[in-house]
Amino acid sequence: GINAEYGGPSVRTMISTRLAPSLRSSVAVQSQSFLYRSQRPLSSHRFLSSLVVAEHDHKSLTGGTLATLTAAFALKGEAVDVLVLGKDVQSVAAQAQKVNGVKRVFVSSSPHYEQFVADLLTPSIVQLQNQEKYTHILAPASNFGKNLFPRVAALLDVSAISDIVQVVDGSQFKRPIYAGNAIATVKSLDPIKVITVRGTSFDKAPVSNGSAEIVNLQPASGLDELSGKITWVSKEVTKSERPELTSANIVVSGGRALKSAENFKIIYDLADQLKAAVGASRAAVDAGYCSNDLQVGQTGKIVAPQLYFAIGISGAIQHLAGMKDSKVIVAINKAEDAPIFQVADYGLVGDLFNVVPELKEKLASKKA
Repeated sequence: GINAEYGGPSVRTMISTRLAPSLRSSVAVQSQSFLYRSQRPLSSHRFLSSLVVAEHDHKSLTGGTLATLTAAFALKGEAVDVLVLGKDVQSVAAQAQKVNGVKRVFVSSSPHYEQFVADLLTPSIVQLQNQEKYTHILAPASNFGKNLFPRVAALLDVSAISDIVQVVDGSQFKRPIYAGNAIATVKSLDPIKVITVRGTSFDKAPVSNGSAEIVNLQPASGLDELSGKITWVSKEVTKSERPELTSANIVVSGGRALKSAENFKIIYDLADQLKAAVGASRAAVDAGYCSNDLQVGQTGKIVAPQLYFAIGISGAIQHLAGMKDSKVIVAINKAEDAPIFQVADYGLVGDLFNVVPELKEKLASKKA
């Protein structure tokens, strides 16, 4: 149901001319079916209302969830509710309750929700949707949302709208395409919009003096039987005293030019000196210099800190897609024609093994 406006006859014509004659009629029938489904009327909904499915760590809401709430408020509907699923999540619900503009916080606690397995979370979301008839369901475009919402959309028989960066109105949204090199405006005529939100594109909703109603929900039925078909193996979490990568004010990232995992320590040391998070290019991750949870880019994490250091990173298009919204970008690279300099606010052409130690000395002397 995404953008029926350019899913019309012109698209059907273009597709059918590239197929064998025997397949054309089948494609035309499928296209007509797609258009019919995408143009279902919205009359069953009397007003616009939104549900935000909260991502959290069982203690507090993530920054992505607070940004998603801002996106929900931008829809200018009559109600914004929050759904908190997890195990022992009273503190998370209390935080959501204090966000101005939230009407109700639905809370469901169960051991089945502890590991955020999409198969086990989805029934509760669908059950609440069938009860409340929301027009929009939103979640952060993080691993949490990307794993969960395709399943939710499929069960609700609608198309998912992923990674939006702007709300135009209740049915139109802007989202990046071609690794962020173009912004598409997509229009959905589905009665329910299932949306993931890029957290770096929206301000975080403040947690202040809200007074939302807390509504306790029973876990969805059938979870015991469903969980019997799923085996939880393990979860590997990298523990660090550094700031979390997607929410840090300063990020120091290293690339393939560091040449080894041992040399990547240069990045860690500079990050510690700046109290910054550590990131990496895909090339550095693939080479084994650091763990893949540090990868910044189209296939990694999307960041938009106040200050981003790109050290020994050439600026491949997929990396730029993950960091070009940073407020200030500083690039250090010995290749003066490196693409990273095209997006950098400050660029220094030089050998990182000489430049970074000198930068650390300057920073130390300034603090002294």
